[in-house]
Amino acid sequence: MISRVLVIGLDCLDPGLVERFLDDLPTLRGLIEAGEFRRLRSVDPPITVPAWMCAFTGRDPGELGVYGFRNRADRSYDGLRIATSAAFRAPAVWDELGRMGLRSIVVGVPGTYPPRPIRGLLVSGFLAPDTDRNYTFPPSLKRRIQEIVGEYIIDVRNFRTQDKAHVIAEVHRMTERRFRLMEALMKDEAWDFAAFVEMGPDRLHHALWAHHDRTHPKHDPDSPYKDAIRDYYRFLDGWVGRLLDALPGDTQVIVMSDHGIQPMYGGIAVNEWLIREGYLALREYPREPARIDDLIAGGLVDWSRTVAWGEGGYYGRIFLNVKGREPQGTVSPDEYDAVRRELAQKLEALTDEEGKPLGTKVLFPEEIYREVNGIPPDLIVYFGGLRWRSIGTVGGGIYWHENDTGPDDANHAPDGVFIASPPLAGRELSLSDIHDLILDLYR
Repeated sequence: MISRVLVIGLDCLDPGLVERFLDDLPTLRGLIEAGEFRRLRSVDPPITVPAWMCAFTGRDPGELGVYGFRNRADRSYDGLRIATSAAFRAPAVWDELGRMGLRSIVVGVPGTYPPRPIRGLLVSGFLAPDTDRNYTFPPSLKRRIQEIVGEYIIDVRNFRTQDKAHVIAEVHRMTERRFRLMEALMKDEAWDFAAFVEMGPDRLHHALWAHHDRTHPKHDPDSPYKDAIRDYYRFLDGWVGRLLDALPGDTQVIVMSDHGIQPMYGGIAVNEWLIREGYLALREYPREPARIDDLIAGGLVDWSRTVAWGEGGYYGRIFLNVKGREPQGTVSPDEYDAVRRELAQKLEALTDEEGKPLGTKVLFPEEIYREVNGIPPDLIVYFGGLRWRSIGTVGGGIYWHENDTGPDDANHAPDGVFIASPPLAGRELSLSDIHDLILDLYR
């Protein structure tokens, strides 16, 4: 009989890499041999925020009304706000277990800052600004964390840098401290459910993918960092093993990720494209590359002649300037869907610089979500099937081969990892199934 459940969340852990490295991962191999291993379909978009909270609430991004790290708070043109815990109104697994009288330990789950009271302990995820803030529940847990690990590392803040040695060292340091904290809390506290998310795989993938991937156009076979990702997977496996050694035998173990990883070959400057196609008008073209947020804030967008604008990121978000909806809307509500379909058709026909199809996919929120809450993008765009990112910057052309927010050679893939020991599912799973899967173990 299962009396406890432990979820080890490894952000961006890739199923293909787990399979490839499995001979070097004795802990994960042992879990798989005693249980099951399958690919876990992420949500659309496969982004850390909101993906983890989709897993723990059982809701899709539309139901949650959270479509990325930043979301429109209102219909103004500059109303993007970082998603905090207040954005996630649906109860999470630990909330529902708390109502059943069960205690939880929750560490590092994205979407939990600022911390809200739970029956147990909570350490906020990586969007907490720093450890000077109140990032734990109860607040007194901060002092205890200091005693256990010293300086708690919320995230590797500057992982988009050319200093790869720094990233590797910081990721290892962060991972070690997170696992040490989890080990101590699970040992010293009474708990029925425990979940934590380690951001290390994501940060290392984005920072070092071209060094690892021989097929990447930027790959250097002589790079001193070409084995850094494999070495980190070994490091992770060791810490997972150490954590499992401290568990009682009646614990259900789940190791999972929110999405996978794939090479990123470039970026499409979505606003530059919209300008070229006549959908976005500027009062003045910038003399130097400028982010769309800065152009909007500076009053340089001519909304009276603008049909649509876009946001950069791992995926593209396009918003239409609709009459009666946006302050200076130009698109008639009667023409709204036709304009969207026209944009989608043109975007999916995009080619690269050599005229080869990119394989871009455009999604309509109302067609992919059970509900559409908050203020969604009018179009969700996966440039090149997410092998190209969306570049929000204007200036510098449509095609980019450098990220406008810092060095980054990888993008998210739609399949994450699901490992369970003992075996659980016996069926294909999506990320939003995890909530019910966990609760069923307590019923």
